[in-house]
Amino acid sequence: MADVDLSKYRNIGIFAHVDAGKTTTTERILKLTGKIHKTGEVHDGEATTDFMEQEQERGITIQSAATSCEWNGHRLNIIDTPGHVDFTIEVYRSLKV
Repeated sequence: MADVDLSKYRNIGIFAHVDAGKTTTTERILKLTGKIHKTGEVHDGEATTDFMEQEQERGITIQSAATSCEWNGHRLNIIDTPGHVDFTIEVYRSLKV
């Protein structure tokens, strides 16, 4: 296995209350780094990290989602979490990572 330079990795968890823009922020990061070519609208069901049918229909994040991208020689690992209190266990699981 090749040596991996861990100093070039950044692990980012996005946590905030409901409707704070967590998924929108994730979409914007993915767009600015070139991972996606179009920023998906959460309320239109087009967000990259909201892949479950129920998330797309309701316009909210239900399950934490991990994605990654490259920026300025670094690998960014991003976890987008739900903000609604009903899905607190998902946030807790993400914090344990």
